[in-house]
Amino acid sequence: MQRAEDYQNERLDHLGIVAGACQEIGLAAWLDALEPKQQRVVSYGTATVAMILNGLGFANRQLYLVPQFFENKPVAHLLGAGISADMLNDDCLGRTLDWLYAQDVTTVFAGIAHQARQRFGVKARHLHVDTTSFSVNGAYETNQENEHVIAITHGYSRDHREDLKQWMLALATTHQGDIPLFLQPLSGNSSDKESLVKVIADLHAQLRQQEPEEKTIYVSDSGLYSTANVRQLNQAGVRWVSRVPETSKEAKAAVIQAEDAWQPSADGTRSMIVQQMDLPQGPERWIVVRSVDGVKRALQTARKQADKQVDAWAKKLWHVSTKSFACREDAQQAWEQSLKGLPEWLEVSVELKSQAVFEGRGRPARDAEPSGLRWSVTSQVILNETKLLAYAQRKACFVIATNVVDEADTSNEEVISLYLEQGSVERGFRFLKDPLFLASSVFVKKPERIVALSLIMVLALLVYRLAEHRLREQLLASGQTIPNQVNKPTARPTMRWVFQCFEGIELLQIRTGTRTESVVLRLQPLHQKILSLLGPAYQQFYFFSD
Repeated sequence: MQRAEDYQNERLDHLGIVAGACQEIGLAAWLDALEPKQQRVVSYGTATVAMILNGLGFANRQLYLVPQFFENKPVAHLLGAGISADMLNDDCLGRTLDWLYAQDVTTVFAGIAHQARQRFGVKARHLHVDTTSFSVNGAYETNQENEHVIAITHGYSRDHREDLKQWMLALATTHQGDIPLFLQPLSGNSSDKESLVKVIADLHAQLRQQEPEEKTIYVSDSGLYSTANVRQLNQAGVRWVSRVPETSKEAKAAVIQAEDAWQPSADGTRSMIVQQMDLPQGPERWIVVRSVDGVKRALQTARKQADKQVDAWAKKLWHVSTKSFACREDAQQAWEQSLKGLPEWLEVSVELKSQAVFEGRGRPARDAEPSGLRWSVTSQVILNETKLLAYAQRKACFVIATNVVDEADTSNEEVISLYLEQGSVERGFRFLKDPLFLASSVFVKKPERIVALSLIMVLALLVYRLAEHRLREQLLASGQTIPNQVNKPTARPTMRWVFQCFEGIELLQIRTGTRTESVVLRLQPLHQKILSLLGPAYQQFYFFSD
């Protein structure tokens, strides 16, 4: 008698890649080792991986809807035997968030990131550090009982949502692969001037403990740069690169000094001048940079500004021309007063005119003697193109500072490149704020759980970037490519595109009596190539041996 077969079809999609990266990192095992005697069906480590799968599912499912997200997914296949979607409920995930908070999320992430870096061969020679804000809905009253909890409050919003309360996140990513190595949740009213220097000092201490021989350079924007902050970093032995604020008198002077001494780069895309500075906080190397594209952008902006200013100044000076003055000195004084604030690239041609004044009404007689003179001012506003270009060229300049003064250690071009790649950490923030990602609607109502959720968010970014880094490294090493979105070969695909390529892949479970056979459907040669490049930890979720 032939046994009846039972079929179950579930969506695997790209989640096997996510689970594979989590497994290669050893993420669940690392977390569970912190509390080996858990009396739980779903361990803290497994629940954390489930939240990462939900976040990287790009389904915009809030955590209380995680069971719904996993309803049509092969949960046991991804998370382990005996795990089902209904187990990943609000209570399970909420308790996991509380446990993660109790472990200190900065310390937890530091340990996981260090292990991941070792397993994936990621270097930490150059790190980019920055902060951003995340807006929330709700009251979020200040917790008076626990002063160590971050404050969900109003502050400067990077998303221009000053009407909402917020919390902030400090993040450090590698120059190689944009991989996050450090996170620190911050109160919503935190200042970059205060927080960035502490973040870098904490990160430096962490890396010194993990790898004492690593000579890391920390890159940050102008929010870091101040005499006090730089002195503190220098005293801690931190190697740094930052931008000097444009408002600095020294920076303005450095730009002016550079005007007659520009050194063009080898590719002709920019010019620079290097100045060795002896400052109260210590010696620094300053590089004044001006790019060709930057000048074009600055000139375009200046021209728009000039068009408005010419009209505005012509109108202002016309009002002066309608007045008359008792003497030449009064007219000249009024003219000089009216020119205050005139942009350097505008010129005004002025003519002082006198007109005779006669007593009495009506037309004066031909031989009448004037009783006095009245003075008036006529003017014309002229745009000086040469000065406008010079202004745009100065506006296009910026000053990069570093305490690595030896060019043999880090060349001028390398310092410039490091600063310009500050977009590394900003790309991480854009990822975390993606509308389809977990953070699109931070709904948890306790500040402690927001802190824990920040760990889940950055762990998801870590998993995403490591998988992307691994695939790109393997493509480069093997000289291979895969097609991009427009079907052109690329050796630097985004993992988002790879995830899209895996849409529609299903896991078919065929049960015959006590025997279960698993078959992955719709796996094409491109998928097999990608999985082969990623390695066994990823292949195991898509290939089955008899």
